[in-house]
Amino acid sequence: MRNGSVRKSLQTAVLAALIVAGFNTSALAVDAHKPAATPDAASSNGFHLPPFPADAHVTQSTTVDGKTLKYTVTVGALPVFDEKGTTIGQVVFTAYTMAGKDRPVTFALNGGPGASSVYLNLGAIGPKKVNFGVEGDNPSDPATLHDNPGTWLGFTDLVFIDPVGTGFSRALVDDKEATKQFYSTDNDIKYLSRIVYDWLVKSGRMTSRKYLVGESYGGFRGPRITDYLQTQLGVAMNGVVLLSPYLDPAASDDQDVSPLPWMLTLPSIAAAHLEREHKLSPESMASIIEYTRGEYASDLMKGRSDPQATDRVVNKVTALTGLDPLFVKRSGGRLETQAYLREVYRAEGKLGSRYDSNVTAWDPFPYAPHQRTGDPILNGIIAPTTSAMVNFVTQTVGWKVDGRYNALSYEVNQLWHEDDDANKGSVSQLREAVANDPGLRVLIAHGWDDLSCPFMASVLIVDQIPAMGDPTRVQVKEYPGGHMFYARADSQAALTSDVRALYGVK
Repeated sequence: MRNGSVRKSLQTAVLAALIVAGFNTSALAVDAHKPAATPDAASSNGFHLPPFPADAHVTQSTTVDGKTLKYTVTVGALPVFDEKGTTIGQVVFTAYTMAGKDRPVTFALNGGPGASSVYLNLGAIGPKKVNFGVEGDNPSDPATLHDNPGTWLGFTDLVFIDPVGTGFSRALVDDKEATKQFYSTDNDIKYLSRIVYDWLVKSGRMTSRKYLVGESYGGFRGPRITDYLQTQLGVAMNGVVLLSPYLDPAASDDQDVSPLPWMLTLPSIAAAHLEREHKLSPESMASIIEYTRGEYASDLMKGRSDPQATDRVVNKVTALTGLDPLFVKRSGGRLETQAYLREVYRAEGKLGSRYDSNVTAWDPFPYAPHQRTGDPILNGIIAPTTSAMVNFVTQTVGWKVDGRYNALSYEVNQLWHEDDDANKGSVSQLREAVANDPGLRVLIAHGWDDLSCPFMASVLIVDQIPAMGDPTRVQVKEYPGGHMFYARADSQAALTSDVRALYGVK
């Protein structure tokens, strides 16, 4: 999940080894035969917390395309140590594995910062799913798990990682130390990379083919973790899938001069309008994309040097979006996201979501000068995902843990610290990872309607990446829907088909 900037990404939406400064990597070795944590580990820093239980396992099955998949679920935790060998955190994972020779393994991370991996697990690619994220879903609907027709388990084992402070994962140090060790852009990458390494060692999977999937800020993490694993920990990914990624924070800066911030969001607003008119298709979007990076950008840059430029922009943007011409005129054809989300459904007394503007909720403060309530999708997904995951972990799998489950932690988001290079995004690491390994393939997937991490940013970014021998190694795909476009059955099926091609399976 990601929203606005890195620091406030959870407030209005969504939305990137433990070799941190002074850390001793040798202190991170774990005994695969011991429980993930011990009573001493949970209290060694003065945190008198109940210890985590040993890993728990259960056998389940799911049916996909008429085929039954039998698999093992493992829920457990991996420790994070400091340079003195003291446990300073515990990272909980949920792994789905199947019998079979040479099966790949895929590691999955969501974003936030402050989001657990439940959205990818029970929404996108795990073997079971709970309904959330589309128009008509209600928080009070039964949080019932059912077979996921779009699961990737048929062609890869899956390991979902909850960063410290999310899910049941926890810091064993105070907030100040946790902010330093876990809640910063650089150390976040380092300890999560080490968790991937440690799971591979513990599970005897170092020789397996390896993949990484990151959603939203998990998309910011994805290239950085891939590059860090390659160059620091000696683990190479075969492929990376970035869902609705937050790749370049700087792209939406400088709204007073650069046309780029408005170029990123206009196509998604136009896509939402086309969808409401049942006219959305790749063909209908092609001309909008071309206009956006051509005449629209040029006319915005002309400013007062061409008095007719603003009129051209206003007329064209009005036609593309179906918005009130006066609203478009007063904005100069530059559609600010939150203003648009209030305007598009104002007559109905509703708000659109930043994650998919065609998912709405009632506006409890329709006459306020600014939006006073939370995002329709964010407000609606906490209950079903939390209820479903807690019941699954503690009852179905039997990992009897005490403590709160954080599907989306606003506390972690508020504590988050941006390091100096955070605003540079992850595009450099994406380029370097692809250059380092000619076998690495990357799929970047977006929903047309997403205004949190708009698809146009990735289109422009990838257009500037050198071909490096094969331009198809880094691809951008778009699907109907928003930030969590996989909540729509047709879009999920299309994504799964594209991912199977990336993995080289039929």
